[in-house]
Amino acid sequence: MNTPSSLPELIARQKPGHALEQAFYTSPEIFDADMAQIFYREWLFVAPSCELAKKGSYITHQVGAYTVVIVRGQDDVIRAFHNSCRHRGSVICKNKSGQAAKLVCPYHQWTYELDGRLLWARDMGPDFDPSQHGLKPVHCRAEFGLIYICLADEAPDFDTFAETVRPYVEVHDLANAKVAYQSSIIEKGNWKLVWENNRECYHCAGNHPDLCRTYPEDPSITGVSADGTFPPKVEDHFNRMEAEGAPSRFKMDDNGQFRVARMPLLDGAQSYTLNGKIAVQKRLGRISSLEAGTLVLFNYPTTWNHMLTDHAITFRVTPISPTETEVTTFWLVNKDAVEGVDYDREQLTVVWEHTNDEDRRVVEDNQRGINSPAFQPGPYSPTHEDGVLQFVNWYCRTMSQRMAPTSLAAE
Repeated sequence: MNTPSSLPELIARQKPGHALEQAFYTSPEIFDADMAQIFYREWLFVAPSCELAKKGSYITHQVGAYTVVIVRGQDDVIRAFHNSCRHRGSVICKNKSGQAAKLVCPYHQWTYELDGRLLWARDMGPDFDPSQHGLKPVHCRAEFGLIYICLADEAPDFDTFAETVRPYVEVHDLANAKVAYQSSIIEKGNWKLVWENNRECYHCAGNHPDLCRTYPEDPSITGVSADGTFPPKVEDHFNRMEAEGAPSRFKMDDNGQFRVARMPLLDGAQSYTLNGKIAVQKRLGRISSLEAGTLVLFNYPTTWNHMLTDHAITFRVTPISPTETEVTTFWLVNKDAVEGVDYDREQLTVVWEHTNDEDRRVVEDNQRGINSPAFQPGPYSPTHEDGVLQFVNWYCRTMSQRMAPTSLAAE
């Protein structure tokens, strides 16, 4: 394949309204640039904060070359650190999650407080200053029940997102949730294909029979409204829910990085279940209406979310390689809900477990087709794929702004 040698040139020659060229989904060099310019610089969703319910509970998370430990301190503050001992660099927390009174390196037992301070290091001599060897911090924000981290030395603004989204999410009371179930799947496709598939429902009727029992395929609901206008049915839904104290009206930031809106489900549908009824009797949040729809929230590059009146679902996107992406899903329910009494786990998860697997297949088929030397970017549907175009435009704009004209040996 004959391609330009720089990412800016590839972006500049993209045909408006069309998919990206092959190299964006296959090139190791472009994947490395995506990691350096986006995933190592943006705020990344990690997990719901109820994953760290107790003091000393921790989780670890891998983002490209970085391994991070996120821990709830004795002061109840959630912090993040590079999971690397300040002695000789060993990983400190080897498990995906756990409980610890202190963070102890398994190699030489250097011991850190949960706030990152070095407490003990054996036989380091009289001139050794423990205060200079605490764990390296990672920017961390725990807001409205969700944890975000940023690997950059200087983190970009987070407050605009937090202040905009907070009133929408707070009514779902995620601080009083628990994880009823969690799954991770590896999709053999580029992370951008995962997002592009998520940003449209053009494929839903032919691929998601369970989801289509409750989720509308109407592009005026599933798409992105460029001018902020919606059909009367959606406007009526916004007005009704806001009158009940649940912020709902569509909002998107100027850069198009995040979007939030409370959208209706199909008439009579209450939740993402096979029968359309709520899955959890002890409901999560403070919304009384059973037909409140779903709060749809995305924030590039790592998360989309659906929050209903009985439970919430959060999704995390983590690139692994140019053609592999991990998608992790958390199902959240009221912390006092009892499995087998208030909800059935299979009924709660079946729709999105099936949908995730169907999306995996779609993305993998998409990747295999793009790998062909015959691939040529096609046009987006202006009716159904405006959300895909919005994502691609965000990606290209972000990379153009951040990339110097450094040569990339794009495939």
